[in-house]
Amino acid sequence: MTTFSSFDGHISAGLSGGVLEVVLNRPDRKNSFTDQMVRDLTSIIENAEQEIDIRVVHIRAVGSDFCSGFDLGERQGSTSKPVVGSIQRRMESHVNRLIQSMCSVQKPIVVTARGWVVGLGLGIVLAADFAIVERDATLWAPFTGLGFTPDSGLSWLLPSRVGVARARRMLLLSEKVSGALANEWGMVHDSTSAEDLEETTRITVDQLASAATIALGQTKKLLHRSMSAELETQLSDEGWAMELSSRSIDFKENITARREKRTPQFKGQ
Repeated sequence: MTTFSSFDGHISAGLSGGVLEVVLNRPDRKNSFTDQMVRDLTSIIENAEQEIDIRVVHIRAVGSDFCSGFDLGERQGSTSKPVVGSIQRRMESHVNRLIQSMCSVQKPIVVTARGWVVGLGLGIVLAADFAIVERDATLWAPFTGLGFTPDSGLSWLLPSRVGVARARRMLLLSEKVSGALANEWGMVHDSTSAEDLEETTRITVDQLASAATIALGQTKKLLHRSMSAELETQLSDEGWAMELSSRSIDFKENITARREKRTPQFKGQ
């Protein structure tokens, strides 16, 4: 694997065969995020947008847990009184930017998760285009049970994925949900046994890595915008996406392949 980026040891990324493998590596803290990890993952996602060789981003974690959320212990010990509005302002360039980048980057993102999937970890799973989780994984948004409110876009992502009633169960009652139930609810793409998790993920990743990347990116953009767009706007956006994708090398390759009666070999361009 060719190294693409390396950070403080808690997140690494390597590019191989069009797949950017991003690995969370803080298993002693259940892969809970530090401020630096949030910045690093955001940078990786945003840079992937510009790299033509990257066709899919795959996020996974070392150890038995995907992510236990943000490491609040990192911020303990400060005696200064927070300035009114400082938390909101900090979040704009912090977790908010990460989640927005995941949703808007025109490269498909796949997440593989096992064990605890909590708080920010849950936000990352929901912001991915495909999340494949272990059946026995535990997805949890514990915020109100701890006396504060959700972040990581969970108040938007959860109801958009599973409906308001189920989102209330998770956000207001801090209800834990298994990977199997999350799959039944449509919260994730698939759930599997621990033994099948990597193979199931690999099939999805390989399929995306060999697809027409520009068409995938434009379709992802359309799906994201459809959450708040009027029909007229969406139809206009579809026309623009068609304009772009139909001028891609991959679109022309499909025409040639059909003429030659063979399977198209997309290059992601």
